[in-house]
Amino acid sequence: MESINRRPWGYYQVLSDRPDHKVKRIVVEPGESLSLQRHRQRSEHWYTVKGEGVAIVDGRNHPLRPGTAVDIPQESSHRLENHAMTDLVIIEVQTGTYFGEDDIERLEDKYGRV
Repeated sequence: MESINRRPWGYYQVLSDRPDHKVKRIVVEPGESLSLQRHRQRSEHWYTVKGEGVAIVDGRNHPLRPGTAVDIPQESSHRLENHAMTDLVIIEVQTGTYFGEDDIERLEDKYGRV
């Protein structure tokens, strides 16, 4: 299993990285959010394990709580937000043709990474 990858919003850990998929455990800390972003070469499926938050996909809010999931089609704009007082934990399953971090096109980012 890969080490923890720290980000301004929390951290992620790669659980599986194969030619046909990648699986990450994503932890978004209270009050934080990921960039509004999109991917050209992959789609994602987010399954909520712990906490509460919101997935915004193409401008539409999807409330998240344990046991809920949301699909993010390839090239859709999306963001993950945690407005709660506890960590939001998501299992992300990526499918497509390429899973590198350089397939992230940031559209908005409160941490100045656009």
